[in-house]
Parts: sequence; C-alpha cells; structure tokens
Amino acid sequence: MIVQVGILMGSDSDLGVMREASKALEELGIGCEIHVMSAHRTPDDVATYVRAAADRGIRVLIAGAGGAAHLPGVIAAHTTLPVIGVPIASSSMTLGGLDALLAIVQMPSGVPVATVTINGARNAGLLAAQIIATSDEAVRTRLQEMRVKMAESVRAKDRAIQEA
Repeated sequence: MIVQVGILMGSDSDLGVMREASKALEELGIGCEIHVMSAHRTPDDVATYVRAAADRGIRVLIAGAGGAAHLPGVIAAHTTLPVIGVPIASSSMTLGGLDALLAIVQMPSGVPVATVTINGARNAGLLAAQIIATSDEAVRTRLQEMRVKMAESVRAKDRAIQEA
C-alpha cells in the first residue's frame, strides 16, 4: 500500500485517539505513516518531515494536538499540502479539548488548517480519504461503498427497534 497520508502527534499519549485516523484510512486501502513530533520540542524535525512530505508521495497531513495545539499550524506553515487538525482532549487540561479546538480553528488568513471535532481522528482520516478521492476513482468508489454500508446499518437498527 502506497503511503499517502502522514499522521503526526505531539506526544505518544495521543496515539489512542490518532490511531482512529489510521484505521479509517486502512479500511479504505490508503496507506499512512504515524510519527510523534513536537512543534516545540522537535521543531526542526517537524519542518524537515513536512517539507519533504509531498516529494515522498504524501498527499494529506493529519496533526493531532492538545492544549495550545500548535502542531497543525506549524505543519501548515511549512507546506501547501492539505492539513487536517485533530484537537485532542488532554487529561492534564481542564477545558476538555476546547482549548485545542480553538487554537487549531483560529489559524491566520493564508495558512488554513481543516479542523475536525475534539478527538475526531476517524473523521480526519475520512476527510483525508475524501481529499484523495478527488483524483482517485478507486478511493471514491470505496468511500461510496462505505456510505452505503453505513446507511444499511442505520436502517437495520431502525428495523430492530420497530420490531421490538
């Protein structure tokens, strides 16, 4: 499977949340790689990775971050690839991820970061797949099939309730 999505997080404590993005991508046959890199503790590593990403075939970057949540914005500053930010509810913070959500969504004009819900890494993976699907018919077909299965699942649940 060709790696097309880079998933970064500032701490390994975010892996439980961010793994959901890789699972969604795997379901759709899209390769990804996962790294721990910090906007503050390893800024040179972040810049080096991001600047080389497109040349290595990466088409979308997903960044998870809690607290001040600088990682998605720092990534976006170093690339023109689409960047999707995942605000993470940090156990050490008292705002339940709202701080991270606001930090990611408030990017300055000219440096956009798409933002999903708090701990919404699965949706970040699906959004990355939708971006890739704009030029990959096979991914577009797999996304359509996933939506059909999702609808069938909801209808089955409704039938079960109606029959009860």
